[in-house]
Amino acid sequence: MSQYSQILYEVDGPVATITLNRPEKLNAYTGQMMIEVIDALDQADADDGVRAIIFTGAGERAFCAGADLTPEGGGGPFSSDTKVDDLSDDSVRDGGGRLTLRLFQSTKPLISACNGVAVGVGATMQLPMDFRLASDTARFGFVFARRGIVPEAASSWFLPKIVGISQALEWCMTGRIFDAAEALHGGLVRSVHPADELMGAARMLAMEIAENTSAVSVAMTRAMLWRLSPAAHPMMAHRIDSRAIYRLSKGADAREGIESFLEKRAPDFPGKVTTDMPDFYPWWDEPGFE
Repeated sequence: MSQYSQILYEVDGPVATITLNRPEKLNAYTGQMMIEVIDALDQADADDGVRAIIFTGAGERAFCAGADLTPEGGGGPFSSDTKVDDLSDDSVRDGGGRLTLRLFQSTKPLISACNGVAVGVGATMQLPMDFRLASDTARFGFVFARRGIVPEAASSWFLPKIVGISQALEWCMTGRIFDAAEALHGGLVRSVHPADELMGAARMLAMEIAENTSAVSVAMTRAMLWRLSPAAHPMMAHRIDSRAIYRLSKGADAREGIESFLEKRAPDFPGKVTTDMPDFYPWWDEPGFE
């Protein structure tokens, strides 16, 4: 276990778990927590033994109760105390968005096990995660309009893609708190579980990925679905599909996938995300793939 002050980072087999660890503050979000979660993500992405990452909150009451607005939480509410005229200044950047953009860049599947209250950034930080599971005690809230601000953490990009524009507008414009059943009905979460079964369900999903799939295939698939689904024309997806199928079909993972299928055995994929991604990855850094 790596030592952090506001999170826990643990690796058990192919699954890493990042726990927001300020239970006395309902795991409220701070700048220090952002730094630590990003560092833990860097560790997980660099570790080829990690195949999936689960996020949860310490204690029984909260996943994350939003930004810590107390002085010990980092000073002024919501944003830096620094006053600037240039809105492109780095101090203007939203801390929640710094985290969600790093989550978006992950090469490993991200699973949220939302075990309680998740409001403000506690809700928006879960949006770039690939699967959101909730306990039956979970509560969500995009409460920004009730605080006199706007949705942050790039949630205006993520939320409508997950739940649709109408549902996103309703939750953000009312700013109300809603329960796990409504989150499930609205498409925000994949499934709802009794509190004592939540982590087991999240780990079962993580292990299904780890035991049956190619790490390189999953990393590519994650990038393709998140990045290509908003493209203006399917030709953009076709260009990347074609490159990916061509490169990966000639690799060791594809051979193992076919052999294990024909031999009716579990696969043992040799490919590593750190060394074996196709040569055109990351394609979005190439001109014309903005």
